[in-house]
Amino acid sequence: MTAAATGERRPVVGIAARTAPVTLQGSALTVSLALQSHVDFLAAAGCLPVVLPLGHGAQELAGTLDGLLVPGGPDVDPALYGQPPHPSTRAVRPDLDRAELALIGAALAADLPLLAVCRGMQLLNVQRGGTLHQHLPETTGDDSHRPATAGFTFGRHALELRPGSRVAGILGDGGAESFCHHHQAVDTVGTGLTATAWAPDGTVEAVEADGRPFAVGVQWEAGQTADDRFHRALAGAAAARAGRRHPQPAGSTRP
Repeated sequence: MTAAATGERRPVVGIAARTAPVTLQGSALTVSLALQSHVDFLAAAGCLPVVLPLGHGAQELAGTLDGLLVPGGPDVDPALYGQPPHPSTRAVRPDLDRAELALIGAALAADLPLLAVCRGMQLLNVQRGGTLHQHLPETTGDDSHRPATAGFTFGRHALELRPGSRVAGILGDGGAESFCHHHQAVDTVGTGLTATAWAPDGTVEAVEADGRPFAVGVQWEAGQTADDRFHRALAGAAAARAGRRHPQPAGSTRP
């Protein structure tokens, strides 16, 4: 039975929205949106997903949520980590970067379970004072993390996992692999973060916030494949938080 069927409160997980131009019935519009698979994976794991438009005080909601997912998106403004822009750094939105950094900061301050995906992991690292490689091929010597093909193609890398890390616990022992599409990556790891997964070329593929119940960043495109393990892990951490914040009345039982 689901939480909704039993009247039990479902954990509420915010998904930071992306803005994008669309054409609807011939009109050009800008919309706030979320990847449907993020919504579906979290809902299937027992959560109530809520899309959070960035700015307008979205960080004020952190204390009311049980979890937060920060998804992929455009390049991060390099001014936020003290660098001039590389020619390949494009489509930056400093206003949205700062709004999302404020949301991540509020989530960390509230010990909110956090899953940061691709750009989200990069923002988490910058929020903690870290820096980024602005154009990864200049570091690795190839485009294997964002293959230069006519269509959208994943780069695939076997992962080296830090033993005992939360990421290793989620992925298990069965030959973990990343499916990625990015040209930027963590350079200097931020304060209070630990790298817990690497590609064979040394690129940091996951970070975790030290001493927190659940604050994980993954560089690959979690949510764009059928693998929902990190969404289920976030849902589990959110459910535990919800249970602490909203204990069931005496005598009630969980399904």
